[in-house]
Amino acid sequence: MITPTQPNAQPSATAQTQDAPKQIGLASDFETFLTMLTVQAQNQDPLKPLDASEYASQLAQFSMVEQQVQTNKLLATLGRALGGANLDKLGKWIGMDVRAPAAFQYEGEPVTLFATPAPEADKAVMVIRDSDGAVVDRVAASTIDNKTVWTGQGSDGQPLAAGSYSATLESYDGDELLSTRLAETYSEVVEAQVTDNQVMLTLESGQVVAATTVTGVRAGT
Repeated sequence: MITPTQPNAQPSATAQTQDAPKQIGLASDFETFLTMLTVQAQNQDPLKPLDASEYASQLAQFSMVEQQVQTNKLLATLGRALGGANLDKLGKWIGMDVRAPAAFQYEGEPVTLFATPAPEADKAVMVIRDSDGAVVDRVAASTIDNKTVWTGQGSDGQPLAAGSYSATLESYDGDELLSTRLAETYSEVVEAQVTDNQVMLTLESGQVVAATTVTGVRAGT
């Protein structure tokens, strides 16, 4: 008996069924997977048609792929929506004056510095440094108030140039230094971005601070 043969015979349905899981894993979306099933059905061996249970199993897998694709699309849509909301929140920082322990920009006007001295201190001194870290002024500060106004003059009484400065409060008990604390000032926010899931603010002085260090906010001047 002569066994009928077909030119360019396709692989058997059983072999294709065994490869189906690999193909499913490689399918980028459910449309590709549907095309694969259609080609498989069109090229099956008529003497060994695809078993109905196997076909149903592959259709079930197709349904799972389709659901996963739709889920991924939904997650992507939600991600874009949440990203837009975060950008909107970041934009609200721009132009605001925030109070934080950071360097400040001196523009010729007196600057109010905030720092609380140690409770046991009997003397406090606000030390002003320029952008190079050099001490340019030392101002007597109150031991009962957390505010010190710096007029922008150096130790010689002469006005200092505009630029970036920082201030540190030193607390003393007699001649003993008890503590040092970086003073807070209000500075304008010129940039806001998310870094490592944390909102970071760039101030007009060029210094970058975490939003979590901000202790006060007011409308920009």
